[in-house]
Amino acid sequence: MTAPEIRTYGNWRKPTSPGILGLGMAGTLILLGGMVTIIISMMISLMFAIFLTVMLAVVLAPLLYRDRQGRTGLQWLVARGAWSRGKAKGQHLYRSGPLGRVPLGTCKLPGLAAGSKLYEAQDAYQRPFALLTVPSTNDHTVVIECDADGGSLVDTEQVDTWVAYWGQWLAALGNEPGIVAASVTVETALDTGERLRREVFDHLRPDAPNLSKHVLNEVVELYPVGSARVSTRVALTFSGAPRPGVPKRTPEEMATELGTRLPGLCAGLQMTGAGQARPMSGTELAEAVRVAYDPSVAALIDQARSEGGAGITWDDAGPSATQEAWDHYRHDGALSVTWAMSDAPRGEVFSNVLARLLGPHPDIDRKRVTLLYRPHDSSTAANIVERDVKDAMFKAKQAKVGNARDSIAVRAAQQSAQEEATGAGLVKFGMLVTATVEDSDGLDLAASAMDNLSASARIAIRRVYGSQASAFAAALPLGLVLPKHLKVPQTVRDAM
Repeated sequence: MTAPEIRTYGNWRKPTSPGILGLGMAGTLILLGGMVTIIISMMISLMFAIFLTVMLAVVLAPLLYRDRQGRTGLQWLVARGAWSRGKAKGQHLYRSGPLGRVPLGTCKLPGLAAGSKLYEAQDAYQRPFALLTVPSTNDHTVVIECDADGGSLVDTEQVDTWVAYWGQWLAALGNEPGIVAASVTVETALDTGERLRREVFDHLRPDAPNLSKHVLNEVVELYPVGSARVSTRVALTFSGAPRPGVPKRTPEEMATELGTRLPGLCAGLQMTGAGQARPMSGTELAEAVRVAYDPSVAALIDQARSEGGAGITWDDAGPSATQEAWDHYRHDGALSVTWAMSDAPRGEVFSNVLARLLGPHPDIDRKRVTLLYRPHDSSTAANIVERDVKDAMFKAKQAKVGNARDSIAVRAAQQSAQEEATGAGLVKFGMLVTATVEDSDGLDLAASAMDNLSASARIAIRRVYGSQASAFAAALPLGLVLPKHLKVPQTVRDAM
């Protein structure tokens, strides 16, 4: 009997913009326009032409400089300037509650989710679900909670089947009307033990033998120590903006439409190894966000659930105080650091490449790994893959000597185009990783742990300097679409 073939995965490509000397489209236009201007000015004054040459070099220098993660000097200067301006205005501070500036003494969410509103509805199976609406972008998000199956003692063929169904589910998202983004959030934290305590004591008979009661009490006290609680949530974001043949829709209309589509989406997730998938209610989503901002209330919320529910509303799901620093984020009684993926694993990887990154770590009190997806429909995907092939070939032809990376990039782009032509989907993806600790002494340990975990996953990550609050909110299962919240348009950022 031959051993089963181990399947590998890869062929993802980072979007690039064509340009001379790696300047991108915007930088190339500035270079060509500046050279034409300098040639014309030489006919008028040589000193003026030299002055323009110096100015052009000063403008292009930040675009030519790139750090190890590929970030240009201009992007770094813009980020630093935006942080300094926001800090001078006090935008890095947030206070809510009776003594805060939030209206009516509530504890609303800060930052990108400040204007979000929560609606309750029922799907086609009469299950309650939460519809999170962001009025500024007219986006509507539903969150699905999954009891993911573990990978231990599972055959390789079954894992490959799960991955195949997950790929089909992502590809099918491109055909969902109105969808703009999806995210998968895997959160690990120490188990409070309240769920085990409730399960045991609810089924304990009063006339049980004393030995049985003693054993169960010992299990309840000792078993939760050191155990981890893993939560998996999938957020799907749909746009309520008008599209051909469909007018602009209100949150109530979106709730009715998405309620009929949720059972099918949940059923598709169950085939991917996500286990039992069900939509989250408004109270459950509010409790999850509340615990993310203040982990110290996790045990109290679990205890309140056993007594009938915590009763947290969306207006009270946020923190009472936050303070954003350049490299970390303080919220209530905890501190967090968020990293963003700057480069996906090079080459081929196995299906368990993210196992250590997703698992619990003793140096991190609460860890949240969020995969961000932006699916494309079939017509848009075809245009993107064809443009990627042209950009990869243009970059490869610029070098006088053959470059191995450029040749591989051309083959990868051509393979993507062939797979898309045969029916495969195209999805943009990214990753945010948030590590939360209880005190400032644990920040360095958490950072060291993340360096080791990212290395084992073959993923290059970088700390989100100057945007820790926004990155923290984006890593929550709220369905925030970051490109819609940028002051600089996404097309201009890609060109740089």
